[in-house]
Amino acid sequence: MATAETVNLSDPHEPDEESLRVYHQIEHELKRSLVRLRRSYQKHEREYFAAAEHLDDAHLTGFGADDLYRVRTGASAYGRHVFGKVRIPALPDEGRAYIHFRAFTAGPEDQAALHSIHTEDVKGLDGGHTFRAVFLRDDELKWFDT
Repeated sequence: MATAETVNLSDPHEPDEESLRVYHQIEHELKRSLVRLRRSYQKHEREYFAAAEHLDDAHLTGFGADDLYRVRTGASAYGRHVFGKVRIPALPDEGRAYIHFRAFTAGPEDQAALHSIHTEDVKGLDGGHTFRAVFLRDDELKWFDT
């Protein structure tokens, strides 16, 4: 199984042709999964999507390939892992306006698959938690499993 320890990710960079191919192949599933994820968290922990709670589904998913801001890629024995940062255009860029996704492709001839959308649960020093699924432009695009 690929992990952060077994796959060396590239430095963050603008999307290249291969990253855009992967994005186009997963775009529909990414949007569908994002809506489903938000609905699930609205039942239990609204804070994950607090930055986008005022957006309807169409505005939440109103992004396209031009909004793919940064990617990091890495190869494993199985294929290529693509981590992407996509801007939600309906949100102001100076705040939380980005989602992070993880995708995989076995190669240029194969269909890419969405693995996950990043959600973060950070335990604070006071024992409290901070939850988020919408990130800042400067938040690091790093390996994640969730």
